[in-house]
Amino acid sequence: MSVDGILDESERKVVNEFCHLLEKSKQLFNGLRDLPQYGHKQWQSYFGRTFDVYTKLWKFQQQHRQILDNKYGLKRWQIGEVASKIGQLYYHYYLRTSETNYLSESFSFYSAIRMRAYYSKATKEDSLSQVQIPDLMVKKLRYYARFIVVCLLLKKMKLVRDLVRELAKQIDDYTSTYEPEDQMEWNLVLGEIKAFIEADNIINVVDVDSSTIVLSHRLTPLNTPPADKGAPVYLSLQEILIVGNCHEQVKFSELTLDMFRMLQTLEREPQEDLTNQIYDVSPAPGRQLFENGDRSRRDNPHKYLLYKPTYGQLNTFLASAFKELPPNGAMLLYISADGCLGNAKHTDDAAYDLGGVVTNSRREGETPSKGKRPGVLKEMHCLHPGDLYPYTRKPLFLIVDSDNSSAFQGFPTLFGQPLVCLLSPEQVPTTMQDQHQKGNLFTLFLHCPLMAFCYVCNIIDIPITLWDKCQMQIDKFMAEASKLFVRARKLDHSYMQFFGDDFLRLLLLRFVLCYIVLILHRGFKGPSYYPVSHPSLPTDEILEHPSLYKIVLDLASILEVRGLFAEPGEGDIIA
Repeated sequence: MSVDGILDESERKVVNEFCHLLEKSKQLFNGLRDLPQYGHKQWQSYFGRTFDVYTKLWKFQQQHRQILDNKYGLKRWQIGEVASKIGQLYYHYYLRTSETNYLSESFSFYSAIRMRAYYSKATKEDSLSQVQIPDLMVKKLRYYARFIVVCLLLKKMKLVRDLVRELAKQIDDYTSTYEPEDQMEWNLVLGEIKAFIEADNIINVVDVDSSTIVLSHRLTPLNTPPADKGAPVYLSLQEILIVGNCHEQVKFSELTLDMFRMLQTLEREPQEDLTNQIYDVSPAPGRQLFENGDRSRRDNPHKYLLYKPTYGQLNTFLASAFKELPPNGAMLLYISADGCLGNAKHTDDAAYDLGGVVTNSRREGETPSKGKRPGVLKEMHCLHPGDLYPYTRKPLFLIVDSDNSSAFQGFPTLFGQPLVCLLSPEQVPTTMQDQHQKGNLFTLFLHCPLMAFCYVCNIIDIPITLWDKCQMQIDKFMAEASKLFVRARKLDHSYMQFFGDDFLRLLLLRFVLCYIVLILHRGFKGPSYYPVSHPSLPTDEILEHPSLYKIVLDLASILEVRGLFAEPGEGDIIA
């Protein structure tokens, strides 16, 4: 083990302790993949032990770096590996808790690796060692891919583009030097990242010097829609499932573009500002990880991100979220998926005969038994409205963005609990039909209404001063619509049960904006082009209220696209 001479007793203790911590950390890290992906309590103590060991390991190598360098032969890429593992730990802790501050912690470690060039000398350092250089190169490539995901989620787009260029160069070096078997896979990863970034860049908000401004769309005190003072908060959003399976939509790292947008919509902006963080001191996990164990103190609702789940997987996660739902808690299920048409257009059985949405395209058990007609078989992984009926025993807020969303329109209230369904339009104008890879329009409205408004008006570039002026109109709309909700006498009671929660109120008000924009826009002609809510929102009190119409048309005038919108009461507006 000794690199430089014979070890004395104290040096041997240091090296042995380091080797022990290193081995222990690897064992615990590898055990993370065996933990259940659902539930709250089953995994938390294991994560805590893993963090404890990595904290000790990181501090230990800092305190004894000279001995470990000279006597153990510690290399910079090995330090980078430890930092990378801690970055992964924080990222996975974010995924499990939904707390965005852990994304910032992950970023700090990944950023330190790059700024200190821990991996830059990997090939030189280990040209004579037992470690295979191609394996080190793969570690470096994986690090880049993970760092890019974290930066995307934190909207650090300039850094993302720098990292993509660096990753492209690293892949070129790797493939030209070693001609590896996974060459095509890494080029596919690179292609996915580039396509994702391009598809997400729908509207270009520019500064006075024409440089692009990156905007965050998480919830902040500035964009939280106002609530009536003294209004009771009946329910709070506690559990979220975000499901994605759109065949034509771009995706990266198990996230479709719709999933990526919706998860940000359902998070608060991270509290910690990393712009002034100093990286000349190695970052280390500094605070107690269990501060978010107390669910009442949590900033964000807990969420599951499910990319192409099978029916069995989706049902398992639904059951877990249902079980974990506390008293006065609500569950939100968001599904962005391709439609699966039913066998009957007119039926008394809305639970299954109208089809649903396909959450996974995997084919299982397609061979029909003797005597059974193939036409009777239904899609294995189609989620039907009836599949969700058992979960309406507790408050459920459902969002379906699909070309068969109408299958969920007749949801019965079987258990008397609050239930709201927000359903996307099933059609878009022909001019937008080849844009599916850029995400669905309904989700874009729920994510950033002004961006969606610009998109349907074919506005690509917008100065930041004009954007801010338009955003004031959006804020005005939200405040006015919020008042109308509170005053409405014909409003189903379910809505007011959910309205006290900041996130659910935001989604309801953005739904109303989406409806009014599309019903007034001349390019959207007919009921299948408009979103639908269940129970129905009152048209005269909310959906077609003159004050809301006026704000939307004023917004169109500010953007000089008033001609794209009809006058209220014109014949081509179909209520």
